[in-house]
Amino acid sequence: MAAEIVNPRSESDTAGDGGEARDRIGDSATDEPFDPAFALHRGGKMAVRATVPVRDKDDLSLAYTPGVAKVCTAIAENPELVHDYTWKSQVVAVVTDGTAVLGLGDIGPEASLPVMEGKAILFKQFGGVDAVPLALATTDTDEIIETVVRLAPSFGGVNLEDISAPRCFEIERRLQERLDIPVFHDDQHGTAVVTLAALRNAAKLTGRTLGELRAVISGAGAAGIAIAKFLLAAGLGDVAVADRKGIVSPDRDDLTDVKRELARLTNRAGLSGSLEAALSGADVFIGVSGGTVPEPAIASMAPNAFVFAMANPTPEVHPDIAHQYAAVVATGRSDYPNQINNVLAFPGIFAGALQVRASRITEGMKIAAATALADVVGDDLSAEYVIPSPFDERVAPAVTSAVAAAARAEGVARR
Repeated sequence: MAAEIVNPRSESDTAGDGGEARDRIGDSATDEPFDPAFALHRGGKMAVRATVPVRDKDDLSLAYTPGVAKVCTAIAENPELVHDYTWKSQVVAVVTDGTAVLGLGDIGPEASLPVMEGKAILFKQFGGVDAVPLALATTDTDEIIETVVRLAPSFGGVNLEDISAPRCFEIERRLQERLDIPVFHDDQHGTAVVTLAALRNAAKLTGRTLGELRAVISGAGAAGIAIAKFLLAAGLGDVAVADRKGIVSPDRDDLTDVKRELARLTNRAGLSGSLEAALSGADVFIGVSGGTVPEPAIASMAPNAFVFAMANPTPEVHPDIAHQYAAVVATGRSDYPNQINNVLAFPGIFAGALQVRASRITEGMKIAAATALADVVGDDLSAEYVIPSPFDERVAPAVTSAVAAAARAEGVARR
């Protein structure tokens, strides 16, 4: 069997049951207008269906007993056959504890399920990868790790989702140490890959290299820290990261272990103080924190600056303001050009990793994904088009192929 993303409802599912009334606000009938979001989510957004027929006793005897016993015995004798005769190498676990869901924060595992279902259908729609949402009723780091380790035999990869920092860093690291399948925290790495792709093209558009750029990141959570490290690994000249108390620098005595490491790796210019001060003369602003950056701070940036204000639904800098001072503007919203959207990255990254049965997702694989994503833009590069649309059908195949090739080159592919 394989997970097919299908509409689990039929017309009769809601007819005459008061569903439309409840879909006005979710549970009760009111004078409020009909809400299509509730209607779309009724019954869930995905289902599982068989990919083989079970029409008669002969089909049943092959799909289940006694035929299935032959396959089970063969796998017991040669465990590698599980990849050929089950869906393991085609399916990803989407794991959360519900502590950092979108911009909603710690809303718990049940409330996170609509997002996890959404993630699963994006895997299928944009990468052809089956995915299963797993919302865990624990926020304990050790319990999450042990739970995922015990579930891992059923999956070809693990996508960690919406787990709060700093626990997310330790969870990902320890799981990858214990498992021989890819473990990928999309909030960190998916965001970083798409950001790098857009930044590569913005630099190309303005005749610069990554090494000539100094960036400032607003937000020292999972995304901000991952973006900073990844951009430096890709050759960025310098980057400073700011949290609520200002620039993360070694002279601060209030840093967590994760931020102390970040301070050692970043801020080669030795900046301290506020985000606004750091933006003076900076080439790049990357926002992954929310809040508002004052217009004078954006005006103080270097000529031909780039503003990637990715907070949703309200960017840290309104695009109309950013366009007054920046050569390239990107947001996290779909109603403006240059949307920095993780869906451009994670489906193809996992598809490529699963295609070659990779044991992990390396920095080289992520850089290959970012390069492939940037290259999709090609000769159409412009200030309004430094990153392709998620609906560009070239994206997933390009990223998949690049990731698979990089996995082979880095020695983590097993076929």
